[in-house]
Amino acid sequence: MRTLVTGAAGQLGLGVSRVFRNEGEVVALSHTQLDICDHEAVLEAAREVRPDTIVNCAAYNDVDGAESDPFSAMQVNGIGVRSLAAAAREIDAAFVHYSTDFVFDGTADRPYSESGSPGPQGVYATSKLLGEWFARGAPRHYVFRVESLFGGGAETIESDTKPLGSTLDRMVDALLAGRPVRGFTDRIVSPSYVPDVADATRQLVVCRAAVGLYHCVNTGSATWFEVARAAAIRLKCEPLVFPITVSEVQMPAARPGFCALSNSKIISAGVTMPTWEDALDRYLSTRCPD
Repeated sequence: MRTLVTGAAGQLGLGVSRVFRNEGEVVALSHTQLDICDHEAVLEAAREVRPDTIVNCAAYNDVDGAESDPFSAMQVNGIGVRSLAAAAREIDAAFVHYSTDFVFDGTADRPYSESGSPGPQGVYATSKLLGEWFARGAPRHYVFRVESLFGGGAETIESDTKPLGSTLDRMVDALLAGRPVRGFTDRIVSPSYVPDVADATRQLVVCRAAVGLYHCVNTGSATWFEVARAAAIRLKCEPLVFPITVSEVQMPAARPGFCALSNSKIISAGVTMPTWEDALDRYLSTRCPD
């Protein structure tokens, strides 16, 4: 199987490229190698590589920045996805695209299922929902909503050398350096370990599972404060973690308060999604092998 991965220099792109190499050839293209907003370049790359699967890991992820630069967010998260879906349709390839929990308004009291009604609260969230719709332009499409990713590791792809890290990665960096961290007590998430997300993606594509929308997150949910505290306990530095609420921090874009996702559908498709606590243990063992 030949796989084309876009946005391959990012945290998720690196993880996806690793696991798909177990299935065959992977052509991993960073942003400098392929700008998905360039429609003709996307079509040309697809025609040249002729992949069986296109996995899009390219994304505009600056939640707050999108409020002042909506054009860039819509271009990358929406229009670029439309070009990739069109390319996949033309060469009869499966198309994988990643979305986010931010498409929900965060007012639920139980984990959102795939049938839940979206209610994006900002530009970033709206652009990601637009991308979900455009991804359906490929007959064989898989849209995976992921959330609070962590643990993608660090590598270098040509000129795209840059530090990788998500919220949890940065928290662990701070804890290991002896610096205090703050965790929201009023934001509930389903943390997702990049290797688990990448392997779940591979499994569904390889077994040709039913196309459509899946929530691809580790099992369970917790507040950011609880996640940070769990990491600190394992690292033996619990006193460094302090609670905070969203109202105490000024942010241009709204954050959904309750955004835990149900992964029942992807588990029913035959994929094992470990708990976030198990994933955190495995991640921390890579950060502190001793």
